[in-house]
Order: sequence, then structure tokens, then C-alpha cells
Amino acid sequence: MTLWIVGHLLATCIGVSLGLIGGGGSVLALPILVYVMGVPPKSAIAMTLVIVGTVSLLGVIPHWRAKNVNLKTAFIFGSATMLGAFVGAKIATLPVVTASFQMLLFAIMMLLAAVLMIRRSSKPVAADDKLAFYPQPVCKYCWLWLMSEGLGVGILTGLIGVGGGFAIVPALVLLGNVPMKQAIGTSLLIIAFNSVAGFLGYLGHISLNWSLMLSFIVAASVGTIPGAYLAQFVPANRLQKSFGYFLLAVAAWVLVQNRHHPQSAQVSRHIPAKIVQHYYKHTKKYFS
Repeated sequence: MTLWIVGHLLATCIGVSLGLIGGGGSVLALPILVYVMGVPPKSAIAMTLVIVGTVSLLGVIPHWRAKNVNLKTAFIFGSATMLGAFVGAKIATLPVVTASFQMLLFAIMMLLAAVLMIRRSSKPVAADDKLAFYPQPVCKYCWLWLMSEGLGVGILTGLIGVGGGFAIVPALVLLGNVPMKQAIGTSLLIIAFNSVAGFLGYLGHISLNWSLMLSFIVAASVGTIPGAYLAQFVPANRLQKSFGYFLLAVAAWVLVQNRHHPQSAQVSRHIPAKIVQHYYKHTKKYFS
């Protein structure tokens, strides 16, 4: 019961993160489900998609009212990310893709996101130049790069449950020529699309705790309220820098937990026992 309470208190941090910085939900949800609630990684990834996708869809509402959602771009870019998310989820259900590999890949992506956030927050950036630390695209047909990046982001979403907001926003601005405010609102809708496609790829291949998903969605949704309120008083640079260092710590924890491939070790410990049982079954008649 104590772990259930702690897990749901931490789940509110998912909403607080989304309210404060507009992202970070998936990188918090997956470790909480795996290491606090004890959910198997593959099931936790699929549940993360549902939780973050639902909260992101709720987050679209104020952006929609402010007319900061570009539906045309969302459907064009979202079609590529949805295809990638479905393919990534199908790849994740293959026996060769272990849960340890998925968690290690998740930790690596967290490290990259943390470094990017810390770099962006290290120097003050003007409000109209929030993408100063992203490389400028050099392409003749940027929409091709937009679709390619969408496919790649979608595959990562399906594989490890990361929504990809940190990659979607700059792609929409730099490659899709979408204004920053519209890019943020549109990215939330795309993340919701990705989550649906990725979840459909997992559906039928894993077990799901529907009651836990629902309670996490409620807790995360409640957390968005104080998050949005506090965002008015805390400088954005300080928020991103603090969250970046927090991501570094969580990524290090995940790497340590998966450094010895515990799943593979567990399987290997059972193999000798099965061999002995098989041998005894077929030879006991000679000793009776």
C-alpha cells in the first residue's frame, strides 16, 4: 500500500513536469512504473504510452482554444510518427528485443535529452530564439527530412515509450516552418497520435494493468494544474537546467540497474535446471 501511495505521488510529478516545461512525462512515467510499481518493462512501456498520450491530449485543449494547433502539419508529420511508433512497437515484441535492451536504450535517450536541456539552459536565450542550440537544416526539400525524422521519432516511441517532444518541436519549427507556439501545441497532438499507434502495436502481446493506468492518468492530470501555475514564477532556464540534471541522475540509475542484463542472467540460471530435469526424466528408468 505504501508503494502504491508513493508511486502515485510520483505520478503527479509527471503532470507537474508537463505543466512546468511542456515535456518529460514519458521519461518519468517509465522508471516509476518499473522500479516503484514493479511493472515488467515491456508492459510498463505500453502503459507509459497510454498515460503520457492521454495527458498530452488533455494538454492540447488550452492550445486548441488559443488556436496554436496546426492540424494539417499534425496529420502530415503525425502519419510518419504513427507508422514509426507502430513498427517500433512490433519490433519491441520480438523475442530478440529484451527488456534490458529497451531500458538501456531508454537510459541513453534520457542522457541525450538531459545534455541538450542543460546546454540550452546554460546561456540566456531570447524568447524568439529558443532553438538557438539546434543545428540549422541544410536541405532543398525539408518536408522529406521532416517525414524521415518523424519516422525515426516514432520508432523510438514504440521501442522505449519516449514521446519525442524534445525532437518533435525543433523538427516542426526548423523543417516545417511552424511558429514556436504552434509547434508546442501541435507536438502534444502528435505525441497523442504516437501513443495510440504504439499502444496498438503492443496490444495482444503483453499484459496490462488497466486500473493502474487509469489511476496514473488521474494523478498525472492533477499534477498539471500546480505545474502550470508554478511555471509563471520559476524562470524557464532554471527549470530546464534542474530537470536536465535530474534526468542525468535517473538515467545513471537505470544504467546501473541494467548493466548486468538481469533478464538474460535469470534465463540462464533456469536453463541448467531444465536440462537436469529433462535428463532425470529420461534416465530414471535405468536406475529404478
